[in-house]
Amino acid sequence: MIKPVSPPGLSTKSSQKPSPRALLPLLPYVLRYKARIAGALLAVTVASAATLAVPLAIRRMIDFGFSVDSAGVINTYFFALIGVAGILALASGSRYYFVTTLGERFVADLRTDVFKHLCRLDAGFYDTAQTGELLSRLTADTTQMKTAFGATAALALRNFFLFLGSIALMVYSSPKLSAVVLIAIPVIVLPLVASGRSVRKRSRKAQDTLAEASAYAGENLAAVRVMQAYGAEPATSQRFGAAVEEAYRAARNAAAARASLSFVAIFLIFASIVGVLWFGAQDVLADRMTGGLLSQFLLYAILGASALSELSQVWGEISSASGSAGRIAEILAVQPTIQAPVPAAILPSPSRGDIRFEHVDFSYPTRPSDAALHDLSFKIAAGETVAIVGPSGAGKTTLFQLLSRFYDPTSGRILLDGVDIKTADPAELRRRIKSVPQDPVIFSASIADNIRYGAPEASDEAVRDAARRAAADDFIRALPEGYATRAGERGVTLSGGQRQRIAIARAILQEAPVLLLDEATSALDSENEVLVQTALEKVMSERTTLVIAHRLATVLNADRILVLENGQLVEEGVHATLVAKDGLYARLAKLQFETGAAALKNGESAAAE
Repeated sequence: MIKPVSPPGLSTKSSQKPSPRALLPLLPYVLRYKARIAGALLAVTVASAATLAVPLAIRRMIDFGFSVDSAGVINTYFFALIGVAGILALASGSRYYFVTTLGERFVADLRTDVFKHLCRLDAGFYDTAQTGELLSRLTADTTQMKTAFGATAALALRNFFLFLGSIALMVYSSPKLSAVVLIAIPVIVLPLVASGRSVRKRSRKAQDTLAEASAYAGENLAAVRVMQAYGAEPATSQRFGAAVEEAYRAARNAAAARASLSFVAIFLIFASIVGVLWFGAQDVLADRMTGGLLSQFLLYAILGASALSELSQVWGEISSASGSAGRIAEILAVQPTIQAPVPAAILPSPSRGDIRFEHVDFSYPTRPSDAALHDLSFKIAAGETVAIVGPSGAGKTTLFQLLSRFYDPTSGRILLDGVDIKTADPAELRRRIKSVPQDPVIFSASIADNIRYGAPEASDEAVRDAARRAAADDFIRALPEGYATRAGERGVTLSGGQRQRIAIARAILQEAPVLLLDEATSALDSENEVLVQTALEKVMSERTTLVIAHRLATVLNADRILVLENGQLVEEGVHATLVAKDGLYARLAKLQFETGAAALKNGESAAAE
């Protein structure tokens, strides 16, 4: 079985015991639509009243007798029953419409709010959360909620009204026989309530297990080429199959618990009716009540028993829904650690792009004892181009993550234009900083929409201009549908260099005063790298730019180079000065340039042969 790691505040363990109380926080979503609720209640009331009127007519027909003299009265009652049937049909149709649309409206609002909340959660949450697990809660669990607050709720109301009405009319028909029934009700209901805990627990287990399987499937389908390249299809399919089997067993156990609950309820209910019917038959034989009255009482007893039986199944549905409600509530309860303070500090406008790190320490939440940055201090002036270099794990990308405030420093401060970014609105901060990651994210939308991502109001001409500045216009125009060509999921139809140029165009379009380039040209061949680098030089000259580069040849013209090692700033200066110091940078440069020269020489020798 797959065991995902749960993010803080998000549990995947089924050992919890969800309660129907978990549904209460979601009631405001339903109460927004009071008119539909009123319509549903009116329809349920009318349908219940029409159903309860049928036994009264049947009693009259039986007591009057089926004779020629009573034919007129019998005809009247039959016509009345047809009228009652019409009212019942109209009320039932109206009930279905109101409760179905209410459930659909409820789940649409809930899904929108859950997704909006997920979009607000910070990087620390997604360091451990699994996308498939979250999607399961967003889709499968909200669908369970739709049933609970739509059809199940209406069924519960209908049967509750029928049960109360039947009990009242049973007492009216025969207080003695009703006493026997009322004594039996607690004997029936108490075991149902007690067994509901087992149903809720098993339903939550089934939902959790299915979510784990969905998370595993999503993760592997997103990397299907890697799976196939390594011949991992059989092992992956086997593992997913095992997870699905585990989900099936959990669902089967939940179904068994609900089936046992229904069996006990139905047997006890209808056994009590048989007992009451026997007592009533004795009264008819002794002329203490008429056959019509016994028939009326019996019909009400059957209606009440059926309603109670349905309520037991409704209780099972609510028990299952409470598990889903608990899983959704867990997501909504997780609060982002990165939030705008109240009041938020105002960043200067227009922004200059001054950046300062002051004694910054940082450890990732998942590795609190492992310092990613330690006592890091430096200053970058507006318009300056600064390269960040160092061995893998030195903290280069972490620096970018902190500057964009995806995390907050453990200690120290980061300032943009003299304002501590921790005191500013993260949304406003990120509008001033745009980044191009080493592995850019490309969506399955069109090329134009990918460039326009984050700036939906940008014109087509602005999109094309950004593409030209990123040396992407030529290859985009050569695509089958040009800028309207769809990129495929994660940009699968594009090369790595093409994806990077689209990401660069996306960043250029934003015209932010601070540009972060994390190996932004690493996937380009030499010819295209020169084209993009030339295009970027003008863009970089107009704003503050931080460049992460493992290939030192790409940062020779930087205004300054910061050298990081083990999360600390160990060297600072321009290329020539740092080489002369014969420190870490000099060793990295010597290794790269000598290796490159050797590779070039070997290539020339091979070509000569």
